[in-house]
Amino acid sequence: MEKSLKLKIPSLLDNIRIVESFIDHAKELYGFDDDIYGNIMIAVTESVSNAIIHGNKKDKEKNVTIILEVNEHEISFTVQDEGKGFDYTRLPDPTAPENIEKLGGRGIFLIKNLADEVKFKSNGNTIEMKFYV
Repeated sequence: MEKSLKLKIPSLLDNIRIVESFIDHAKELYGFDDDIYGNIMIAVTESVSNAIIHGNKKDKEKNVTIILEVNEHEISFTVQDEGKGFDYTRLPDPTAPENIEKLGGRGIFLIKNLADEVKFKSNGNTIEMKFYV
């Protein structure tokens, strides 16, 4: 039996707190395992942060939508911004020697290492992260 929750927030970094509360509420509601919960918290808040900063360019008139779907096999989070998207096929490797010292560019690398499956959709303005239970 699939269950779902949806959250829509304006593109303000302060709203990451609302996303954290949303994830905490989902953990209580659906009983996420503590190991998965940590991965979800970091991956989802990082993707929302990317959506606010890079996708919506911190335009508070634009929203970020988070959709959670839970079934017996997986927990899926979809994060969508209202930006133009980006070429997710051409991301620099943050572990490459020339990128090690750079401040940015690790978010998606981190997300891909925390989630069991990551898909980009809609020109890159939508990311779907799956966590297997």
